[in-house]
Amino acid sequence: MAEVSLDFEAPIDTVWALLADGWSYAAWVVGASHIRDVDAGWPSPGTRIHHSVGPWPLTIADVTEVVTCEPKRLLELDARLWPAGAARITFTLRARSEAVTEVRMTERAVRGPSALLPSFVQDAMLVPRNRETLHRLHALARGKS
Repeated sequence: MAEVSLDFEAPIDTVWALLADGWSYAAWVVGASHIRDVDAGWPSPGTRIHHSVGPWPLTIADVTEVVTCEPKRLLELDARLWPAGAARITFTLRARSEAVTEVRMTERAVRGPSALLPSFVQDAMLVPRNRETLHRLHALARGKS
């Protein structure tokens, strides 16, 4: 399982507000190029972000669905990207102080051809991408706090 973490210079409320804003995902998720729609009630379990991935005009339309949501603590997603498969992505938040939040992101392929790759190959592909994703999210959170 690919795992990265970063201490954000932002309060947990600010970080959670970004995770809870499905329309913001294309601004910080590496590879997401366009948000087409966000279900009402996001991020309640079962709600979805309808997104496109990749550079235009070669985009792939797919969805990411909330599996588990514990506000200001945990957000677990089922992110689809066919034909590659689907991944389980988990964001865990922990307040280290009033102004610092630890954000941990884990990802593993769970369906499709990507799930057949050994863990060390998945990690080699996902860790750099997810590290950049957290840096982008951190920059937005810092700008809002």
